[in-house]
Amino acid sequence: MYEECSPRAWHPRERADVRNTILSDRVERLLPRIMSETGIDAWVVAGREYNEDPVLKTLLPAPMLSARRRTILVFRLRDSGDVEASGVCRYGLGSIYRDAWDPGAENDWECAARLIGEMNPRKIGVNLSEDFGLADGMTFTELRSFKSALTPELRDRLVSAEQLAVRWLETRTPGEMEIYPGIVKTSHRLIAEAFSDRVVTPGKTTAEDLTWWFRKEILELGLDAWFHPTVRIQSPDCGWEDNAKTAIDRGDLLHCDLGISHLGLCSDTQQHAYVLPRGAAHIPAGIGDLMGQANHLQDIVAAEFETGRTGNEILRASLGRARSEGIHGKVYTHPIGFHGHAAGTPIGMWDKQDGVEGAGERPIYPDTCYALELSVTGDVPEWGGRETRVALEEVTYFDGSDLHFLAARQVTPHIIG
Repeated sequence: MYEECSPRAWHPRERADVRNTILSDRVERLLPRIMSETGIDAWVVAGREYNEDPVLKTLLPAPMLSARRRTILVFRLRDSGDVEASGVCRYGLGSIYRDAWDPGAENDWECAARLIGEMNPRKIGVNLSEDFGLADGMTFTELRSFKSALTPELRDRLVSAEQLAVRWLETRTPGEMEIYPGIVKTSHRLIAEAFSDRVVTPGKTTAEDLTWWFRKEILELGLDAWFHPTVRIQSPDCGWEDNAKTAIDRGDLLHCDLGISHLGLCSDTQQHAYVLPRGAAHIPAGIGDLMGQANHLQDIVAAEFETGRTGNEILRASLGRARSEGIHGKVYTHPIGFHGHAAGTPIGMWDKQDGVEGAGERPIYPDTCYALELSVTGDVPEWGGRETRVALEEVTYFDGSDLHFLAARQVTPHIIG
């Protein structure tokens, strides 16, 4: 089990070996199953250099970082149940893909069309989607070029590969789940260090200082931040609104949102810290109560996960139970994996608590990861009844029956001072 990102987060060659091992396993074991399940027996994924289909980026072997000129991948589901993976690329694609193109004999789209003709598939999937941007990567120009190279008969077999593309992006494999917890634990360790006396000096350190501390530490570990971190301050005199340049003071409740990526997988974590006033030894009971409510809301949402239920069904059931128990909360849980805000079934959005049109009606599948993201609000008596928000987010894994936290969730705020 990969526990955590060590300094410099592995040698680039080691990273490449791990990523290619995972990719090979996904193409050989996962892809045949989901192509069969979605009824697509030929899948074409294409993109031009620096304008790649998001799915193509997840299919490129290391050390390739982008398409070369134009890169076309053609997948065929054989009658034997395995997948033939062919690459149409001037520079080759390594051992995972069969090199299928002779540039001196035909152009790249002609080659792709020839391969499709030899396969004689019933359905030719291309990445077109209204509900999932990550599954909508076939550009107008690329689709036009592909169609012009196909015979009229094959052109009529083109279909949207939306469900196949989303299933490819959202499904996690055993090899990925060996390394994913360590990436999440690294996020936790960074937050624990940021929310400590070693980094925060009350009256001097600002929220903005902490966001740039995160960026520096992530860079020094050889990792990537997939969004700029945020740090917020709440206090008896300060609400949730932006106050990044305000110095952190004793008695403040801090909140952070941090996302890193490593080995092709993303984390997304929100936690809190409390800065003790002089002479104090505990957090205010009202803040502790809100933290407990947020943890309980996590349990409520987790209990509603069930294979085949839609995101909107889980959202309605979770909020209904929370309201019946007097919890004032919001649920905006999202898929996570190759991307931070990943393809898959959303369970609410912060501004869509009545359900998400389109994507929210899609069912939940096993072997998927979700950033369990939510918040609760309530009055803190020790702060004169000021309305306060506790927002938590943790990466979880749904095995088809239960939702599991990839690392220990936060149940009490970090203590500073």
